Amino acid sequence: MMVDSPSGFHALSLSPSLLAALHRAQYFQPTPIQAALIPHASTGRDVIGQAQTGTGKTAAFFLPFLNGWRDNNEPGPQALVLAPTRELVLQVCQEAQKLVPSRHCRAIPIYGGQRFRQQLLEMKKGFHIAVGTPGRVIDHLSRGTLVLNRVRYVVLDEADRMLDIGFRPDIEKILRQCPKQRQTLLLSATLPPPVLRLAHRYMINPVNINLSPEKVTVENIRQSFITVDEKCKFELLLRVTEREKPRQCIIFCERKRWADDVFKMLRKHRKGVAVMHGDLPQSIRERIMQAFRNAKIVYLVATDVVGRGIDVTNISHIINYDLPEDPENYVHRIGRTGRMGADGIAIAFVTPEQGPQLTAIEAFINKQLEEDRLHGFQAYTPKAFKTQAAAEPEPPGPIIPVFGRRTRRYSKRL
Repeated sequence: MMVDSPSGFHALSLSPSLLAALHRAQYFQPTPIQAALIPHASTGRDVIGQAQTGTGKTAAFFLPFLNGWRDNNEPGPQALVLAPTRELVLQVCQEAQKLVPSRHCRAIPIYGGQRFRQQLLEMKKGFHIAVGTPGRVIDHLSRGTLVLNRVRYVVLDEADRMLDIGFRPDIEKILRQCPKQRQTLLLSATLPPPVLRLAHRYMINPVNINLSPEKVTVENIRQSFITVDEKCKFELLLRVTEREKPRQCIIFCERKRWADDVFKMLRKHRKGVAVMHGDLPQSIRERIMQAFRNAKIVYLVATDVVGRGIDVTNISHIINYDLPEDPENYVHRIGRTGRMGADGIAIAFVTPEQGPQLTAIEAFINKQLEEDRLHGFQAYTPKAFKTQAAAEPEPPGPIIPVFGRRTRRYSKRL
């Protein structure tokens, strides 16, 4: 017989069937965002929840709805969750299916990249929770295959990211098709002015819960950078992964083509390598993410498509092979490690020309990154040495092979 302590989920006045579902999912104590958000949302209030990813936000916004769920056999969803990426939609939907208090309560994912007919067949079976990307939800609304007139609970998950990638018009169209008498929750890591304007327009006197730390990065992530010449970055990657021996690692690249290039080279030297970006077919993306969650993939070379909201608890290292153009993306990238209080390591590769980008990141996170070096490996050549080397060619040194090519070893070291 399950017994909850007063400080556990039992203290949140959840139904016995929902407490049993939480026990099956091995959720025994609410996280801070769950303990703070659930009591307010359970009263029917609109809520703005601000917290970093990896803190249990998904269960926080699902549990109030599921606690009041009743199977009334009416067509159409009762809850709608909007999320920015296909991967996050699938993850949120899987979390919902873990928490539903009854097998009759059904959640389905609605996203692009999947055959429309296949989605339609799933929808015709009946469902109570729709989790979708704004673009595909709009597609169904325009075709008349999705009706939102019975929705009483709306969640905008990763709202700042959805607005960043241009979903605001779609979000507003969707909200206008939902009943005015509804409850709306907005979850976001940050609350920039566009998100606040959206909340002001479509929410009614929301409760604001802010559990974001004063510093935008968690303290248990050890952050450092290594200065490297562009041409030496891949050799540096091999040496760093050899030194660190990561349990699981995401290697972030700024462009899809660059991610493909790094993946093709890395798989020749390491086992368990995959690549993830927006040009891959959805079925392949799903298989890769499932393999990554199952720890069958050790090194995931990726663009920012996995920079937000992806919850894989075994990631020990983040390597920024390319620095992000936006300092905020750096925060979201390294947030893939150090999940739920675990330790993590984030290493950034910085070319000598990227000093201003590094400075912008340090200013944004209000922290100076430690400089790291690899013993016995010269990752970059100082400008003065390059000038001297160009004017006075160094004498021939021993020839060593690097990735199938032949190159001369520098005769001088820093």
